[in-house]
This record gives sequence, structure tokens and C-alpha cells, in this order.
Amino acid sequence: MDFALSEEQQAIFDMAKAFGADHIAPHARDWEAVGTIPKDLWPKVAELGLGGIYVSEDYGGSGLTRLDATLVFEALAMACPAVGSFLSIHNMCGGMIDKFGSAETKARWLPALTSMTKIFSYCLTEPGSGSDAAALRTRAERTNEGWKINGAKAFISGGGYSDIYVTMVRTGEDGPKGISTVIVEDGTKGLSFGGLEDKMGWRAQPTAQVQFDDCMVPSENMIGEEGKGFVYAMAGLDGGRLNIAASALGGAQAALDATLAYMGERKAFGKTIDQFQALQFRLAELEVKLQSARTFLRQAAWKLDNKAPDASKFCAMAKMLVTDNAFDVANQCLQLHGGYGYLADYGIEKIVRDLRVHQILEGTNEIMRLIIARTLLAERG
Repeated sequence: MDFALSEEQQAIFDMAKAFGADHIAPHARDWEAVGTIPKDLWPKVAELGLGGIYVSEDYGGSGLTRLDATLVFEALAMACPAVGSFLSIHNMCGGMIDKFGSAETKARWLPALTSMTKIFSYCLTEPGSGSDAAALRTRAERTNEGWKINGAKAFISGGGYSDIYVTMVRTGEDGPKGISTVIVEDGTKGLSFGGLEDKMGWRAQPTAQVQFDDCMVPSENMIGEEGKGFVYAMAGLDGGRLNIAASALGGAQAALDATLAYMGERKAFGKTIDQFQALQFRLAELEVKLQSARTFLRQAAWKLDNKAPDASKFCAMAKMLVTDNAFDVANQCLQLHGGYGYLADYGIEKIVRDLRVHQILEGTNEIMRLIIARTLLAERG
């Protein structure tokens, strides 16, 4: 069993980390203040092959593994978790289209996705169905022109900002078997957006409701088969959970790195505070939390890449463990900074705010516990 990264994987991590340090970290606070990410960042990201991480090379993608992707998002999150996580959502859409779309669908949408000339958002959650995603009510009715959509999606990263919305809609019966996936382009008649949400963290990401009022899309905008949308959405969420965990890990690692530097400079009672044994014990605990989370995350990604039968359970476990550990590490790093940790200048409070939502999205950590427990019970026979 080899836990070491290959030379290629290390190069992927180093490339993403260097890009984040040069092009994201210096601007992260400014982007948070204005509540958006400049669109001229994305072509630079695409030049590195990060616009279509899971997309095959035939359509301009990089064809990387899920494990490779966790390295990318961990590294980018060290610069800003909000920006790295937004990119993971775009890539989740690309993975869904590449895996489930027809040849015509791929040829139509993936080149713009991989080049990031168009930004993609993922629309599943609704005002009345978050954790219970199978109960979604946004409905698409078949017409002579295609599909007429009515309903609303909530908490959509990129709402009003993105160019393409990969949307789960109800085309049939109640429950998961009546859900399909359609693509809605910005500018489509009947597509509108709510006001920007005022959030605790991820403030650089514009987030808004996406609303459909007799919104017409052509039949060819459906991804894959009618009635399979929930299966597609859940398949995308396994990888999405790994990416959100990786982003949390990167943010927490950045907080710990900053804390180590701070503790070597801050003095109390005549010596730097990294010389106090009680605080050294705290640092050791934080390192163990991050390293154990990192190992577990990469095991889960390996299982997903290798189509292990228990991959979904491990993705849920990794999402829960890593995001809980990461938030705890970042929060304790703020404590170790004392009053300075509470100030925006030191960057720690931003990481704490950004990482809090990682315990909620892509399935709350309570839902992760439910998935894990149900799988255990099903396996016991």
C-alpha cells in the first residue's frame, strides 16, 4: 500500500497551489468585499486544464481522476476556499455531462465548459427541499417546443453570474424516479434570479435563487435519459463531497500554516508562545486532525476512482470527517491568534467563516451520518 503521491500528482498539487498564491490569494479579501469573482480569472484557470478536470481529452478536458481533483481543490483552497469551491461546482457539471450526456450533448456544451468561456452552475436544492432532494417540485412539462419549466432553486452558487444552469427538474411521478436533468442557458425567456444572498462566508461567490416562470428549453437540452436525473445528481454528489472536503482541508491547512508562523513571532511572558508546552500540545492535535483527514479523504477518492462498492459510503464518511475536522482546526487557529485572530487583517476569521458552510452543503453532515448508518445496517447481513 503506497500513500505517496506520484510525481505527476505532486506536480498537479504544486501547480494549483502556485496559481492560487499568485492569482487568487492577493485578491481574496477584495473579491469578498465586492461579493464576486472577476470573470477574467477563469480563462487563466482553463489554461491550466482545470476547467474540465473530469472531462475526457476528446472534448478539451484533462481526464483527471477524483484523487487528482482533491489535490487541485485542496491546493486552491489554501488561497481561498470560496473561489476553489466555486470551481469545483463548475467541474461537477462537466463531470455529469461527460459521464451521462450523449455524443451530441457533449459536443455542444463541453468545449465551452473546459475553456471556461461559459461558467456552469448546478441547480438541485429548492426552498422546500434541501436534504430531501428527491422531493424537489420544480417541474418541466413536455410541449411541442421542448420543455416548459416552472419552479425555483435556492442557494445556487453562481445564480445570476453563471452562463449555464444544469438543473434537476420533475418530469414524471413523485420521488426520485420522476426527476430529469436539463440545461438552461442564461438569457432564456422565463429565467430570472433573486437578490444576492447575504452570507456568513463564501462571500466572494455570488449566491441567489434561480427562478423559472414558463421557462422554455429545447428537448435536446436534456442530459441523458428522462427520469434518470436523480441518479445523475447523486453520482455527481459523491465527487462533489470529496471536493468540498478537499477545499475545507486546504483552508484549514492554510490556517494552521499561518498560526505556526504567528506563534513563532508572538511573545508572552518573555518568550514566543510556541514555546509553551500546553500550546505545543494543541498544535500536535491540530496536525493529527489534518493528516488523518487527508489520508481518509484520499482513500475515499481512490475508492471512487476504482468503483469500489462502498465508495459512496466512504465519500460520505470523508465529507463528514474532513469538514468537521477542518472547521475545528480553523476555529482553534483563530483561538491561538487571540484577539488578532478576530481581525480581518490576519485572514483567519475569513477561513473560519468560509469553512463553516462545508459542513452543510453537498448534503449536511447529519445526512452524511444517515447515509453511513443506513449503509452499515444494509451491510450487516
